[in-house]
Amino acid sequence: MSDPDVSDLLVVGLGNPGPDYARSRHNMGWICVEELAHRLGVRIDRKRWQSRLGTGTRPGAGRVWLLMPQTMMNLSGEAVKKAVRDLRLPLASVWLVHDEIDLPLCRLRIRAGGRSAGHNGVRSVMSALGSDEFVRFRVGVGRPPGAGQKAGVRHVLGRFSRAEQDRVGTVVAGVADALEMAMEAGVERAMDVYNRAGSLGCEELA
Repeated sequence: MSDPDVSDLLVVGLGNPGPDYARSRHNMGWICVEELAHRLGVRIDRKRWQSRLGTGTRPGAGRVWLLMPQTMMNLSGEAVKKAVRDLRLPLASVWLVHDEIDLPLCRLRIRAGGRSAGHNGVRSVMSALGSDEFVRFRVGVGRPPGAGQKAGVRHVLGRFSRAEQDRVGTVVAGVADALEMAMEAGVERAMDVYNRAGSLGCEELA
């Protein structure tokens, strides 16, 4: 996959709206996109496409659109589809930032295409767009040892433990670094740097 030379870019953070889900593991996509917005000087305060929205520019390229769908997680695709349709973006310019239970905290995996791995938000976006050929920034939140499906759901909908909280700030900063690198040097360069252990600058929990 090659990056467009000059193009608008849609960066979508996945999460669930409402105080019951605020700062939960499942809202890691929102948390990371909020950090990117802060760095870009973008306020995510507009309402459009069933989402909170902010826009800014990136040097030598087009606009960057930061989107936080306000549907529930499993309906995120509705918002993303409307944004992609109206902005007329190629799927390579759609970046999804979301939590990933199959990666430990302190790990990031950037990829284009592939399966949803059971993530309801990713599945919804794939279904709405009719394709999996968008870019994903999969932010590890860990899985409880030996946990089944129900325990996994409770885990992602829960808040970070005290030990995890000590690492979350470093993880969020590292993911924002990866997003900035991808914007400046291309997704493949960010993959080379961040798709490996230790790239986010924090130690994984045992």
